[in-house]
Amino acid sequence: MKYIESKKNEEIKQINKLNKTKEIKKTGTYLIEGFHLVQEADDNGQEIVKVLATENHQDNRIIKKYYDDAIIISEDIASSLSETKSPQGIFAVIKINQPKSLPELSGQWVILANVQDPGNVGTIIRTADAAGYDGVITSLDTADVYQPKVQRSMQGSQFHLPIYRLDLHQAISACKDAGLTVYGSEVNDQAVPYNSLDKINNFALIMGNEAHGLDEETLQMTDQNIYIPLLGKAESLNVAVAAGVLMYGLKI
Repeated sequence: MKYIESKKNEEIKQINKLNKTKEIKKTGTYLIEGFHLVQEADDNGQEIVKVLATENHQDNRIIKKYYDDAIIISEDIASSLSETKSPQGIFAVIKINQPKSLPELSGQWVILANVQDPGNVGTIIRTADAAGYDGVITSLDTADVYQPKVQRSMQGSQFHLPIYRLDLHQAISACKDAGLTVYGSEVNDQAVPYNSLDKINNFALIMGNEAHGLDEETLQMTDQNIYIPLLGKAESLNVAVAAGVLMYGLKI
């Protein structure tokens, strides 16, 4: 175990770059922060490349477990690595293990189509985990799940269910080929209210962009487009809230 005090240290500079999508793709690793996430990664068999912690945490069992790959860092470095106002003082560099090809699809899946806000992406994945969905597919233009804000929003759910990233139309075709019914979410009362549908076991739910929803081409590819009836005066729901309503509504 070594100690690094300066933010100018070359190794720290490289780790700091793991807040950028470009560097994440280049290295095949990403950075997580906080006791909960680091513990979840370890508990769920993720490949931890190295652990970093401030001196007051050097007796933590995770630090001891990864002693040879652990780095004790100064509070100054912890602040530079963290994107939060109050850093917990523990980080881990994780090897990406995102599957490159879809498995034989069955059960319930969520597809994110051009969802841009990291908080929304993370919250939807966390909700899919809570609702017992079998996996999540993100389109190529959806926010990268390995960026720090998405990681924090997922709160460890990324270690509980598979997350795939591929072309949207390819994902829809794969779901249909596997016999899944594909639902598109639409803010349009010409679609079908989600709570009028019969429950089925195998389906995929597509959630669209925060501002524009799903484009017309995608809506034409679905088996059924559904909406959430709005009982008050609001014109629409936040996409993560809408996803939560639909995920539970279609399942229970």
